[in-house]
Amino acid sequence: MSRLKEKYLKEVVPALRKEFGYPNVMAIPRIEKVVVNMGLGEATQNVKLVDAGADELGRITGQRAVTTRAKKSIAAFKVRQGMPVGAMVTLRGERMFEFLDRLMNIALPRVRDFKGVSPRGFDGRGNYTLGLRDQLLFPEIDYMKVDKARGMNVSVVTTAKTDEEARRLLQLLGMPFRAS
Repeated sequence: MSRLKEKYLKEVVPALRKEFGYPNVMAIPRIEKVVVNMGLGEATQNVKLVDAGADELGRITGQRAVTTRAKKSIAAFKVRQGMPVGAMVTLRGERMFEFLDRLMNIALPRVRDFKGVSPRGFDGRGNYTLGLRDQLLFPEIDYMKVDKARGMNVSVVTTAKTDEEARRLLQLLGMPFRAS
């Protein structure tokens, strides 16, 4: 069992139950999945960039990335329907907890002038999205093999009903939120 899951079961669940007064253990918010998305807009000119981006995403998450394709043609961006435009990975279970643990304890502290993540990334339904500027934050990526810095979005999907419950869940797990 990963460190983060153990922390969730032993510390977070009792703390949330006490704080919000949940009558049932199943009503306590938990993390459902983590979706890591990397947009590769310049892949419209060079298709090989999709393979490089998907490979890096796979190395970061420990799971093979899926190539996402354009749903519609957009002439202004020179994109046709069905062209590869990005890569994504959906993590659940143990891999999800391992990735979140590495994100919060290894990758985020490596950001230059890091003061915490924005507390405004909640969507109103208890899900949190975080944007990262480049993939070099993760130690799995070899600096010498990177051709271009690519950003990515990390979406944490929870079963929380409100943003406040989800914020408290992530705070207790160790997400370093910026003081507001």
